[in-house]
Amino acid sequence: MSLEGRPAPDFTLEGSDGKRHTLKEYAGKTLVLYFYPRDNTPGCTAEAIGFGERRQQFDDLGAVVVGVSKDSLKSHDKFICTYDLNFVLLSDPDAAVMTAYGAYGEKVQYGKTTLGTIRSTAVIGPDGTVIKQWAKVPKAADHPQKVLEFLQKQVG
Repeated sequence: MSLEGRPAPDFTLEGSDGKRHTLKEYAGKTLVLYFYPRDNTPGCTAEAIGFGERRQQFDDLGAVVVGVSKDSLKSHDKFICTYDLNFVLLSDPDAAVMTAYGAYGEKVQYGKTTLGTIRSTAVIGPDGTVIKQWAKVPKAADHPQKVLEFLQKQVG
């Protein structure tokens, strides 16, 4: 089910910056909330580096990038330090927020159906409405550029 045009599901999650993050704190800003399976895996690393490399361009567009996975804050800290990531990662250990955003559920991996995180992204507008959702991200490494291009078209 697409979330586009709907109010973004609320959340409260612990962040890698030691703070508790809520949807409300991003009111008035564009929030790129991206969901990924695991820290320190090839696709997730490429995606995170891609968002980090474009941080200034997202900032210039008034957009904040935040990553979400089931990983612990300790895992997030290691991931951030290893790859010098410059944005906050949130921990959703019970996958409640990921489920609300359609980023957790059945997926087919190597021909087997499993339950897990579905790589996806929601762009939430300043008014708290989902303005774009990628329900399934096919190529993690290319995705940050696609999100940036979408936002550039929105602003331009």
